[in-house]
Amino acid sequence: MTQANTHTSPDNPTTSEVPAAPHPLREVWSDFCENRAALAGLIIIAIIITLALLASVIAPHTPIEQFRDHVLQPPFWQEGGSLRFPLGTDDVGRDVLSRILFGARLSMMIGVIVVTLSLVLGVLLGLIAGYVRGWVDTTIMRLMDIMLSIPSLLLAVVVVAVLGPGLFNAMLAIAIVYLPHYVRLTRGSVITERNRDYVVASRLAGASPLRLMFVVILPNCLAPLIVQATLSFSNAVLDAAALGFLGLGAQPPTPEWGSMLANARQYVLDAWWVVTFPGLAILITVLAFNIMGDGLRDALDPRLKR
Repeated sequence: MTQANTHTSPDNPTTSEVPAAPHPLREVWSDFCENRAALAGLIIIAIIITLALLASVIAPHTPIEQFRDHVLQPPFWQEGGSLRFPLGTDDVGRDVLSRILFGARLSMMIGVIVVTLSLVLGVLLGLIAGYVRGWVDTTIMRLMDIMLSIPSLLLAVVVVAVLGPGLFNAMLAIAIVYLPHYVRLTRGSVITERNRDYVVASRLAGASPLRLMFVVILPNCLAPLIVQATLSFSNAVLDAAALGFLGLGAQPPTPEWGSMLANARQYVLDAWWVVTFPGLAILITVLAFNIMGDGLRDALDPRLKR
């Protein structure tokens, strides 16, 4: 009786190697790239961030420099326009393009700070509520329910009214507004994960509660939090513009898109460019982040994959 040949021969067509499993991040990126709209949103965001970082190099003028001889000058393609001010000037002779570019830098900074503050504090409270449960969970969630019962913009206005108008207070107010969303999302994910086998095994192995919360459970709750952070970024830019429009955010002469709209609203009919271009900047930025967030959600959630 002959022994069966167990060696794999490269000439044997019936044998094949088992392909290696793709890396999770590579798989997510592949699924994300299949969504052309989300990929376009990512490209637009990359362009906006690049322009914001290079604003001091690209902008033809400083954002607060005034040219009194060129007040409300139209864009270069209209009669009376000049390439010196490609998108025209505002009511005090400041270059609109320069203010939009520097406003992009400010808007990106607002989004990063707001999302970071609300994400860190929301994850911390959500972890405590979902893991400890009991009266701690009840107290935290009832407080979040009270905050959610108040319209977000109204709550932000109240916080800014208490703290005083200003860019930092506006960012703090918006972070407080978005806090309940992260708390509820983290708590729900922690409650789902806390009784799974890998958590029970870590607990039996002697892992401390802090290690269970931050090392074992939290990494498995990051996917929905990443999506929520992406969508909150666009909302933060929009709410900061709304507070700036109301005069509660960045104060003049800071180049912020919402305050630019507020200063130019009386010239809507006479000088359309001072309103249109800052409005388009807000529209494109918010739309790009929302589209990218939807694509990221589809790529990270296995239930939404085609």
